[in-house]
Amino acid sequence: MATPSKISTTVRTSLRLASVRLGFRVFGMLNANSTLRAAGKLFSTPFGSSRARALAAPVGDARMGEITVDGRRIATYTWGDPKRQPYVLFAHGWSSHGTRFLPWVPRLRAEGYAVVAFDQPAHGRSAGEHTNLPDFAETLLAVGKRFGPAALLVGHSLGGAAASVALAHGLEADRVVLIAPAADPEAATERFARMIALPQRLWRALICSFERHVGVAFDDLQAHRNAPCIARPALIVHDVEDREVPWSEGERYARYWADSRLLSTQGLGHNRIAGDAGVIAAALRFAHGETVGVRVVSSPNLPYGFA
Repeated sequence: MATPSKISTTVRTSLRLASVRLGFRVFGMLNANSTLRAAGKLFSTPFGSSRARALAAPVGDARMGEITVDGRRIATYTWGDPKRQPYVLFAHGWSSHGTRFLPWVPRLRAEGYAVVAFDQPAHGRSAGEHTNLPDFAETLLAVGKRFGPAALLVGHSLGGAAASVALAHGLEADRVVLIAPAADPEAATERFARMIALPQRLWRALICSFERHVGVAFDDLQAHRNAPCIARPALIVHDVEDREVPWSEGERYARYWADSRLLSTQGLGHNRIAGDAGVIAAALRFAHGETVGVRVVSSPNLPYGFA
């Protein structure tokens, strides 16, 4: 049974979202340019509560450090010695934080791996107020350069999308696990627009505005553009009941990534899957070279056709 505090939080969140939706619906009709600016700012701002959750989360026995990327301080967490041990690099998702992967650490350390995680810009202990997928990928590249080639790269949600972009642009990792990876920034923008009730005529304009601002075309961030450029083994893990990033987006990675397999789960959703003991065990088997998941065979009848 839900506690009174949880019920109160849910009610406040629902009322806040209803207010946001009403505002975008009304002002979208009255002033398109101001509405687009407000939507773009909201789209690039992590949830306000996520930083507080990150600061309150345990870090275990991690050594905390920092690097600077484009003038912003990026917090890092290290377990073991990545210079002397093969290490696992973690990339978290939107409104999350590096230490959300803490459940993985005991298993990895017991098997002789060092572990590196970090907070993306505007997340956790890192600096900044706004960020986006190109930022995520650039920061991941910088962390990889700082610590050297990883034995295993694990990315969750938008961290999975950032991993594919970074790998296609030179990030070094022997093997890759993507968990509930976002594959399609256009679809993500459309989901965001529906959530805030942005008038449909404006959501395409929101994409154009974003592309002008960051200087990167959405098409260049699509999974089916980047996955074929990555020549290393990958395991894609996605839940068929994921309500935030559809299972079909993980399946798309598996179709376009030549040396990859797909592991589908059920009942873990979008967030619990990243810390599930069964998923961790499967990722370790994959890291040891075992065959995990199924090979996806493409078809011209599926969206995006043959891989």
